[in-house]
Amino acid sequence: MQLYLVLLLISYLLTPIGASILGRCTVAKMLYDGGLNYFEGYSLENWVCLAYFESKFNPSAVYEDPQDGSTGFGLFQIRDNEWCGHGKNLCSVSCTALLNPNLKDTIQCAKKIVKGKHGMGAWPIWSKNCQLSDVLDRWLDGCDL
Repeated sequence: MQLYLVLLLISYLLTPIGASILGRCTVAKMLYDGGLNYFEGYSLENWVCLAYFESKFNPSAVYEDPQDGSTGFGLFQIRDNEWCGHGKNLCSVSCTALLNPNLKDTIQCAKKIVKGKHGMGAWPIWSKNCQLSDVLDRWLDGCDL
């Protein structure tokens, strides 16, 4: 129990100052303004769904994947082993730039990823939770775009 409390305290202290979870409609508006609505044929609802399941709308999220040792960064959990940082860096961006809440670099990198042969299928979590969903419209309910 003590170890759990210590780890919880450490994770709280390591959270970047000013980091915050964005609201669903805020994310939708930012992605819309960034040109993702129907980019490569994928509706805005798909992008908002992806952002929720990857990071719970946290643009500062960083998660390590214990299966392959890669680390995901930002709203869409873009992986360092291929898209940013020390890997292939196909987005030509630092991984820390993907943690910026203005989402500019995140959106540009996501566009490069979705243009690839897998489209949004490059995110397995999208394939699992969003691709065949019959309730995608709910992601924009009440949002003023």
